[in-house]
Amino acid sequence: MFNPNFKSLVTANLNESQRSVIPRSVSAVALSLVVALTGCSKQAEKSEDIRPVRAVVVKNGTTDTAIELSGEVRPRIESHLGFRVGGKIVSRKVELGTVVKRGQVLMQLDPQDLALAQAQAKAGLTAAESNRDLAMAELKRYQELRAKNFVAATVLDAKDVAYKAAQSSYEQALAAYKNQSNQASYANLESDVDGVVTSVDAEVGQVVAAGAPVIRVAQSGDMDVVVGVPENKINMIRQMSDINVSLWAQPSKILSAKLRELSPIADPATRTYAAKVILPPDATDVRLGMTATVTFVARNPNQVIKVPMTALLQSKAGTSVWVVNQGVVHQVPVQIAGAAGEDVLIAGGVSNGQTIVTAGVHFLKEGQRVTILGADPISADAVKAVAPGESK
Repeated sequence: MFNPNFKSLVTANLNESQRSVIPRSVSAVALSLVVALTGCSKQAEKSEDIRPVRAVVVKNGTTDTAIELSGEVRPRIESHLGFRVGGKIVSRKVELGTVVKRGQVLMQLDPQDLALAQAQAKAGLTAAESNRDLAMAELKRYQELRAKNFVAATVLDAKDVAYKAAQSSYEQALAAYKNQSNQASYANLESDVDGVVTSVDAEVGQVVAAGAPVIRVAQSGDMDVVVGVPENKINMIRQMSDINVSLWAQPSKILSAKLRELSPIADPATRTYAAKVILPPDATDVRLGMTATVTFVARNPNQVIKVPMTALLQSKAGTSVWVVNQGVVHQVPVQIAGAAGEDVLIAGGVSNGQTIVTAGVHFLKEGQRVTILGADPISADAVKAVAPGESK
């Protein structure tokens, strides 16, 4: 409080001329102190925190559950071709993307070693054939001598055994010659189907082993769209029979498709399960490697509530929404039934006709008063000015 003797204490040690100036200054300081002390005794009036939000009134209905996945158009059958013999590549007849016919030569190996081996087998066959003919002639001659009883039966038996051995040697040499002839023809790598070259994995001058893949050919005809299915969508995909495919090059054209194969093993890199969808035979202007969007749709006969994804509030306790009741919000846990485009299907937790907050869910607290943007005021109390720093 203000001390009335303050003026006397200040002027006690001053001279006469200084004392004449003091009264007015002291009066001004005293007045300022009184005003300050009086203001401190009053507390500022607190305004109620009313936050503006956006909200919708939910309604029950039947909505289809849809899952959209991006994929790539791939051939139904893609062959990894390789030479059946080892050797050095001396010629490549095709390029990436070349359309090939069945029996067309794709690559060639150096045939010199194979030709020499074939000539060796041919010489062995000729020698075996000569030995067989000689053994046959001796057998006939001894058969005639035996008929005249000029030789013993054991001698005839020995000639018969020699002929049979020569015949076996001839058949062995013949098989070796045929095998080597096939080996020589394997120097040419031919396409076994009509299709298109999708990969070239070896070049001229490279030495390859037998069976090593050097080129890939996609068979013409049926094509699939391959997508990666997340592990939490596997069970839902199995129950969805309505499948639509749209190509990025033709977004307005929707193709009906069927699920042909769902891999039981996840890809080690992406941790997704490969699903192959069959395109219809009448699909035109579809090229390998095109980007496609596959939509799996399931008909939902149960009544569900559809809300925007922005209405969901994720926390450690689970998923919930804010329900507006007479201008006050309450957090309500909900059960998710699926998705429909950019909306979420709610199976339980909220009921028909309730007002759900769709924007600003992360800035609310339980029991907070709100005002809905674009809606009429609920009561006179809800029409109070918005707190400073906030905008409508």
